[in-house]
Amino acid sequence: MHIILNALAGTSGSTQTEQRLADLFRQQGVEPHIVLVENGRDILDLVRHAVQARSQTIVAGGGDGTINAVASALVDTDVALGILPLGTLNHFAKDLGIPLDLAGAVQTILNGRIIPIDVGDVNGRIFINNSSLGLYPSIVRHRLNQQRRYGRSKWLALLWATLSVLPRHPFLRVGLCLEGTNIVRRTPFVFIGNNVYQMDALNLGSRSQLDAGTLSLYTAQPIGRFGLFKLMVRLLIGRLHGRDDFSAFTAQDIVINIRRNRVRVATDGEITILKTPLHYRIRPGALRVIVPAETPMQ
Repeated sequence: MHIILNALAGTSGSTQTEQRLADLFRQQGVEPHIVLVENGRDILDLVRHAVQARSQTIVAGGGDGTINAVASALVDTDVALGILPLGTLNHFAKDLGIPLDLAGAVQTILNGRIIPIDVGDVNGRIFINNSSLGLYPSIVRHRLNQQRRYGRSKWLALLWATLSVLPRHPFLRVGLCLEGTNIVRRTPFVFIGNNVYQMDALNLGSRSQLDAGTLSLYTAQPIGRFGLFKLMVRLLIGRLHGRDDFSAFTAQDIVINIRRNRVRVATDGEITILKTPLHYRIRPGALRVIVPAETPMQ
């Protein structure tokens, strides 16, 4: 069993996490092959090598960015993806019902079942959770700059980045083509989800299904700068009002036109610059993933 472990993941340090993982698998009679990765760009080559070695299961240990990198190389293959949620938020693991503790996640990998789920695709780039453009990619870029230049923690850097970006971030004028229907919006952001996200206060940001074969798209209702600030506050305290705050659409295929040749796009929290127009599509059942035997999905 190949395990690709983000060297920066885990709260107890990579060496302790690696040792504990090895012990948990060996207790179940499995000898794991664990590879610590410090540079995310190495992940794709490692996964391809494991696939060529005919590994039946490849495990990703880290946050959603690490899991995305491994999953991207497993799309449309017969190899199953195992998940060790070692990130800060672990949205993907939560939506699949995978235990967030290490022992429970290992038990799921060894005793769970394999199901096919959908992935999203934007201009050939895979996302397992969501993609966005506008406000969020700018905040992430500023957050990373705060961490690198001033050594601030992730959450403090995020706060400073948000306060810096909100007052001056330009609104986007986007043309949306959803399976033949054309819509024009002026909005601070566009959010595209792999399947439908819950936007009520109790289930904010979660998904009950990852195999419905659809993308969800959300844009803010027409608001000014002060309205944007109030929206962000309600988002932070979990007081969103669904349709009062967002326009929501579902489609299998979405084209986004912007009056720029290139635009920053976030995919599962990673920022890249892509050529426009942006072509989003759902790829039904393209990824095989191990989930708990009792999960309600499928």
